[in-house]
Amino acid sequence: MNPSGASGNAVGERVKALREAMGLSLRDLSERSGVSPTMLSQVERGSTSPTLAVAEKIASGLDLSLSQLLRLDEVPHVVVSRAGDHRVRERGGHRIEEVTPPLPGQRADVSTHSLSPGSSTGGSGDAPMHEPGSRETAVVLEGEVVLVFEGERHQLAEGDSVTFDADLPHHFENESDEPVEFVAVIAAGLRRG
Repeated sequence: MNPSGASGNAVGERVKALREAMGLSLRDLSERSGVSPTMLSQVERGSTSPTLAVAEKIASGLDLSLSQLLRLDEVPHVVVSRAGDHRVRERGGHRIEEVTPPLPGQRADVSTHSLSPGSSTGGSGDAPMHEPGSRETAVVLEGEVVLVFEGERHQLAEGDSVTFDADLPHHFENESDEPVEFVAVIAAGLRRG
């Protein structure tokens, strides 16, 4: 049986790519999914196509829905997000521009941030805004900014980047007399244990 309508090898290649991106061995995925390492290897090599029940177990082991694994909810396409169409919000000297369009099943979001002198992205008492397991990478484009992560301060200058667990308390502060610009990429649900 071929649950996706695509070649079994396309499903297998996707399973292997997702497994490796999560840093899982065949044995790790087997423990998470309840599918034997032998069956997983056969699926990845394309020597067998998984039944719907097996595909659903594999998807669960990869923290995906069956439709996400099989890409049933995706249509191959390109979405161009024009500069004037980005979602923009401002609060207390912090301007956020969402560069990526809101798409179903999207696993990463890119945004640009502008901080006026003396402003911040939030406060020390604010709850994290990102889902469990999220990671954030920020790159400073202009100026200097401080990342406050779980109370610890990290000074960042133009060209510096930082990656951290975005579901833990954090915010950025502009302590300088000049505006700050940085790009943030939030990748959903990547951190494990």
